[in-house]
Amino acid sequence: MPAFRYEAVDGDGATRKGVVNADSARSARADLRLQGLTPLTVDAIAAQLDAAGVEKSRGFGERLSQVELALFTRQLASLLEAGLPLEQAFTALLEQAERPYVRDLVASIRSEVMGGASFSDALSRHPRDFAEIYRALVASGEQIGHLARVLSRLADYIERRNALVQKVRLAFTYPAIVTVVAFAIVIFLLTYVVPQIVSVFANTKQKLPLLTVMMLAVSNFVRAYGIFVGILLVAAFWLWRRALRNPVLKRQWHTWLLTAPVYGKFERSLNTARFASTLAITTGSGVPILRALDTSRDTLSNVAMKELVEQASASVREGVSLARALSAQKHFPPMLIHMIRAGEITGELPAMLERAANSQQQDLERRTLTIAGLLEPVLILAMGVVVLLIVLAVLMPIIEINQLVR
Repeated sequence: MPAFRYEAVDGDGATRKGVVNADSARSARADLRLQGLTPLTVDAIAAQLDAAGVEKSRGFGERLSQVELALFTRQLASLLEAGLPLEQAFTALLEQAERPYVRDLVASIRSEVMGGASFSDALSRHPRDFAEIYRALVASGEQIGHLARVLSRLADYIERRNALVQKVRLAFTYPAIVTVVAFAIVIFLLTYVVPQIVSVFANTKQKLPLLTVMMLAVSNFVRAYGIFVGILLVAAFWLWRRALRNPVLKRQWHTWLLTAPVYGKFERSLNTARFASTLAITTGSGVPILRALDTSRDTLSNVAMKELVEQASASVREGVSLARALSAQKHFPPMLIHMIRAGEITGELPAMLERAANSQQQDLERRTLTIAGLLEPVLILAMGVVVLLIVLAVLMPIIEINQLVR
């Protein structure tokens, strides 16, 4: 049954907005009148699907955020665990939705489910909001008859992932702020302070110290060509991003990232944590191991590690155990392989993967804090050295004049 977004006026003259399900816009208006409302506008929500039945691309920012996705999943899991039918659960979510886009999305899914579509099929109409792993786990929950349990595990997974991303972002926020402030201060000193002070000594035809001459040359260069250097850096970054669209170059770059000094361990920990946590929830939700490996592979950001998972999947397809298949590929930590081997022997692979995922997330947090802790003093020291050189370049002519006066 299609869903319609409406705006109406009640008997007291107050404006009310919401969503109503009806066979047509005319039926929707009739239902509103029966509720004592005078409809002003009635718009079909389902009209936002294209000819293939997939959600059309919306404007910038019009999509479900990760926080909203976690909240939607957690609320739906709680309602289903309480024994509510799927239709009533969606009705409750519809009443609790605050953002219009979320309300329209829930109404659209609800109308498709009421029309006879499965929950996973309804989600497939909105691929921008629900990733493939989300849809695959929901389909698995429907097949095994434990949708509420699968949604609860999925909510845990999304919340842990969001918390990990938040910790990584917070760890690098302070170094980023220090970098921006340092560049701003140095540019201000070079473009305004240094020329103003050094010009006083230049007019006296006094021979300036070498450091002052060099700093003045840098200042003149920044003032004359600084904007062009900035444009060149932006263009170089844009060209590099375009160059990375080449699969061969992107693979080489990602392979180097895995072995890069300091950052290489962070890159491996990040992708291993994603792989282990995704594989844990997929296998624990009844997804076949080969499909679980494919789904886990798609969550990786490093192309080189994606290829390693593909090679491991090919070995598993030939009958090799998962632990042995991963041990043949480099860049996967031995601890993960040992936990998988123990899970295969004991028959508790999802539980062992869950422990391995937690361990990898803790290792990632530790490495993040380590890198951030190293960046902070390095940035502060570099900024202090640059400012010291600028101050010396300004003070040295003053010191020489004082010596001449004496």
